[in-house]
Formats: sequence, structure tokens, C-alpha cells
Amino acid sequence: MLGHVTPIPRPSRPGPAPRSGPIRPGSTRTTDRALAGGPAASAQAIGIDEVDRVILAGLSGNGRAPVAGLAKAAGVAESTCAARLRALQTRGVIRGIHADIDPASVGLLVEAMVAVRFGGHVREHVEAFRDQVSRAPGVLEIYNTSGANDYLVHVTATGAEQLRDFVLDHVANRPGVVHAETSLIFESTRGSGPTLAPVGGVMR
Repeated sequence: MLGHVTPIPRPSRPGPAPRSGPIRPGSTRTTDRALAGGPAASAQAIGIDEVDRVILAGLSGNGRAPVAGLAKAAGVAESTCAARLRALQTRGVIRGIHADIDPASVGLLVEAMVAVRFGGHVREHVEAFRDQVSRAPGVLEIYNTSGANDYLVHVTATGAEQLRDFVLDHVANRPGVVHAETSLIFESTRGSGPTLAPVGGVMR
């Protein structure tokens, strides 16, 4: 059900503006590794060592951190650090660096999460939804989840009317969708980022 929504200005988000993250519309990722041994096991499985962990931690706090500072923190030469950065990007560990823009500051005063449920779970319907809705205007990210709903769509809009049009034009009319419920986001607070466990698995 869509319900009636009232546009509510969002406060600006705290936390660092530039940070690593996805920058390509429609790109997908899975979290299977999180269910198979935790962060330390995941790091070992994809060849992340202590030097990589320090570099990634530095970039998580400041996406524009200079190579010299990262190299000093990791205890390696700048050339080694630059090579590690290129390798992390090539392997897809670093998906991208982007500016974290506050939607309200550019006129997008409403932010919402749309819960979507499918009936029948036809693969073609689910995959088409993912590929097409992720490219719709205003979509920040979509999440394929377990539980009562199949997808959560994180979206911004200028107001209630644009949000309603988005749900009707891009979500509720999709083949296989039997339920769409919109929840306004009143406030969001950024967390500290991914847990980058040392290779030995001992947190500091």
C-alpha cells in the first residue's frame, strides 16, 4: 500500500563526505562471505593482508587520503602503497570513491525506503526489477533481502508527489510485484564503516 506521505526536510548527514563505495548504477554485490566465517575469514579468502587492511581503513575514513599518508600508516614505501591501491581496485575490493552528497541540500527533501514483495518469485521478474529499478531517477540503492519482503528500495524525491509517482511508475507496476509499502526516513546517521579485522582475526 502506498499511503499518504508528507515531505519532511532531512537534516544533513554527519560523518566524512568522501568515502569509498559503489558508484555505478545497476552494479550489484552479494554478502555471502559474511555468512561463512566472519570478516577475518573473508579477508583471508580474498587475499587481504595487514597492509591492505590499513590502507582500506584509511580510505574508509577519508576517500581522498594521500598515498604518502596511507603508506606511512601501513609502514610501506609509497610505490608499494600505490601498487597495492591499484591491485585493490583491479580486484574489486575498492569499488570506487565518490562524494557523499546530502540530498536535502540539492532539493531532494524526501527520502524513503520502499519495501517490495513479489508473488511467485519468477527469476525473470526479480532480475528485471533489480536491473531496471536500480537505474530509475532518485534511487540511491536497492537491497535484495530475506524475510517478508524481497527488496528494499532507498530513494530520494523532491516531495510527496514525486515520491508517489516513483512508486506507481517504477515499482508497483512491475511484473510480479504484489505489494509495495513506503516508509519515510526522518533521519539517518552514518556508521563507522566496514569492520576491517586483522588477518589474525584479533580486533584492535
